[in-house]
Amino acid sequence: MKRRDFIKTAGAVAVGGAAATTLAAPALAQKRIEMVMVSSWGRDFPGLGTGAQRLAKKITDTSDGRIQVQYFAAGERVGAFDVFDEVASGNSQAYHSADYYWKGKHPAFAYFTSVPFGLTENEMASWINWMGGQQLWDELSGEYGIKSIAAGNTGVQMGGWFNKEINSADDLKGLKMRIPGLGGDVMAKLGASPVSLPGGQIYENLVSGAIEATEWVGPWNDYAMKFYEAAKYYYFPGMHEPGGYNAFGFNKSWWESLSRTDQMIIEACGAQANDLAMSEYNANNGAFLQKLVNEHGVVVKEFNDDVYDAFGKGAEEVFAETVAHSDLARRVHESFVAARTAVGGWMKLSEGGYYAQRNRVLGL
Repeated sequence: MKRRDFIKTAGAVAVGGAAATTLAAPALAQKRIEMVMVSSWGRDFPGLGTGAQRLAKKITDTSDGRIQVQYFAAGERVGAFDVFDEVASGNSQAYHSADYYWKGKHPAFAYFTSVPFGLTENEMASWINWMGGQQLWDELSGEYGIKSIAAGNTGVQMGGWFNKEINSADDLKGLKMRIPGLGGDVMAKLGASPVSLPGGQIYENLVSGAIEATEWVGPWNDYAMKFYEAAKYYYFPGMHEPGGYNAFGFNKSWWESLSRTDQMIIEACGAQANDLAMSEYNANNGAFLQKLVNEHGVVVKEFNDDVYDAFGKGAEEVFAETVAHSDLARRVHESFVAARTAVGGWMKLSEGGYYAQRNRVLGL
């Protein structure tokens, strides 16, 4: 081949290769992933609902629209408590909820939201991220065709709303109270009648007298629910949910079909949602507690030691039954206890010690 002909041929190949590359990139970028996301929260409900909606939008925005998230609030596609089965079946790709709602499927699910005398948000993050919690969550959820990650936290919750004072454990006997998870099982041990209701149905049942007490989240959310119209005694602290995680659950087969890049985009958005949720609750709860007290005459009361000791005894019985359920339940519980002991011991000295001295000096 002559030198001039070779140069012409090579140039044509180079131009053709560049054109192919130029055409291929937009074609790849245009490949869209559809993700239907269902939730257990009402549309625009402060914190829980708005946080899930913000998460859905964040994933779409972060992926430059390549991952298209179609979000459905509770009742818009399926009921609040139907999202797990909806996603496990593959009818939708993701849910945003609280995994303790599925304790009827397996009691170990409760640990990945919150359990009585459990982990605070900081402690929970340590367990999930660094002490084997995520691996156990993967094992449990995987048995049901689900992959779950954390995407929200409501912090230490209030003990609940009551239409009478709770001065002893005897005052809980026969009480009809909305309280899900293992916390509800503890109340049952003390003679109460726990009821599991989605958030959208609590107010009407409390006003009608179908239930006599309820827990929900904390002042910000409870103010929005107007529980003060039906009950005036607002107790703290909640033994049942000291660091309630929101679960972002995916159909496992769908999740595994994603590229690692797409999985990492979703994981990063979930991690941000977790941080934003906790800071948002902390930013709002104090102000709304003042509104409840000053504007609506709510009486804030602390559970006394006798009541809390009764909670502790009931929790021991519930944990014993949970551990006896299965080998996986036992391993989850033992891992949780190890984290509570190690991280909790440090938190007592660090944050606990600091809060006590700071508040003493400043009179807080």
